Amino acid sequence: MTPERLRAFCLEFNASVEEFPFGPETSVFKVLGKMFALTALDARPLTVNLKCDPDEAIRLREAHTAIVPGWHMSKRHWNTVTVSGVPDRLLREMIEDSYDLVVAGLPKAERLRLDRP
Repeated sequence: MTPERLRAFCLEFNASVEEFPFGPETSVFKVLGKMFALTALDARPLTVNLKCDPDEAIRLREAHTAIVPGWHMSKRHWNTVTVSGVPDRLLREMIEDSYDLVVAGLPKAERLRLDRP
């Protein structure tokens, strides 16, 4: 997945926005103010930090060398994924799962507004 496609995919979700709270080189993708993905789109190799269920995070790390505990994040709840090291389909699923986990933590009224009860 290219940096452009990664950015576009993250922005396809309801109410998702790109912000730069850590400087212009780091894209932070949020839903209603809560982060679900963090990446430096110009970095080589391209990596992205994604929220993950703790048990699933361990399983993914064991199955893929390109998935490691989140860099500068909670190692229990975040993975850092080297984009070129995983199939696009898996990466898209991980991004969607990250978004869904963040949405699940929002108040019910906000979840319903996003069409993700």
